[in-house]
Amino acid sequence: MSAGGAAPGAGAASSSDEPWPVRVVSQKIGAWVARLGWVWVDGQVAQISRRPGASTVFLTLRDPSAELSLTVTTNRDVLDSGAPELREGARIVVHAKPEFYAARGTLSLRADEIRQVGLGELLARLEKLKKLLAAEGLFDRARKRRPPFLPQRIGLITGRASAAERDVLTNARRRWPAVAFRTVNVAVQGPSAVPQIIDALKALDSDPSIDVIILTRGGGSIEDLLPFSDEALCRAVFACRTPVVSAIGHETDAPLVDYVADVRASTPTDAAKRVVPDLAEEVRLINQARHRLHRAVHNLVDRETHRIDALRSRPVLARPQVMVEQRAADLAALRQRADRCLTHRLAAADDDLRHTLARLRALSPAATLDRGYAIVQRADGHVVRAADQVGPGDPLRVRLADGELSATVNT
Repeated sequence: MSAGGAAPGAGAASSSDEPWPVRVVSQKIGAWVARLGWVWVDGQVAQISRRPGASTVFLTLRDPSAELSLTVTTNRDVLDSGAPELREGARIVVHAKPEFYAARGTLSLRADEIRQVGLGELLARLEKLKKLLAAEGLFDRARKRRPPFLPQRIGLITGRASAAERDVLTNARRRWPAVAFRTVNVAVQGPSAVPQIIDALKALDSDPSIDVIILTRGGGSIEDLLPFSDEALCRAVFACRTPVVSAIGHETDAPLVDYVADVRASTPTDAAKRVVPDLAEEVRLINQARHRLHRAVHNLVDRETHRIDALRSRPVLARPQVMVEQRAADLAALRQRADRCLTHRLAAADDDLRHTLARLRALSPAATLDRGYAIVQRADGHVVRAADQVGPGDPLRVRLADGELSATVNT
């Protein structure tokens, strides 16, 4: 509930240490409330009491985001002129003066004008709240968690004996007969819906056996689905540690809790399909995978068998001694080539040596001496090539082919 208006300043605290009687405290509270004046208050109608023949109508006005309500008294004419079709669960704005009833210690509102919030205004408020929650990151995809493939136990929050509950349970058990549920039945519309749903969320989120929570209800008008766009409920869903699946209304309905939840399902039946795998489909996929695996292994074995057969058919494996025989033949051929090469090189070297020896012998001084020539040398060993190189009396040495002689120059 929200109120607009001027509030008086707080009164000065008493300097006396003596306790006040209850009536004094009640009187002072009443006087302080009386100074509040007229204010505009926004809230949701939780209860309407019209007594036949009475001109006074009593309303219980509740804050949709908190466990707080106030009684509103007004004249029947005020209600009929401002909101003649007013029903429980509707949103209204009242112009009222707070009053404190000292005898009972209760606070109430006395209204002189009541306005029912129209659909356009509701949508505008929801859009404003949507932008606020989005700016705070409640719609961020990065924080959304994926439900487990096969949850051991599912928490279900829905109306009692509702079609949505029947759809979820029937479709989930049809897909996976062994699935287990913990169902919490709550009010899914009206002023008590939000606190009951929040309490159910907290209870299921604190249960360690719950792997995923489904929040669901059937279709309805925008006013009927208003609890699922409540700010407190959106924040409670965001605070859950367990993944939450939202399946509110039909596919075209989009309350704010759909944007906060980890998974949005278009219908209760779709929620069951998203949370629980189909046993028949999984068996089919397993059989298909086994068939593909069998075929792949069979093809691999066949391919390797053909490869081994091809290897075994090669000569080197059919007659392993062929490799040794071929290498032995190659070795013998190489040895023969080496022998021929070495013999040829030795013969060529022998011919070269004989030719060189013949040339040396032809050019050797000994060969010249054998032909009858002699070598005349002086005493110092120089060869005498001209007569003027020696004088009378010089000793000479004459070398012959066989031995040598000593001589002296006479003339």
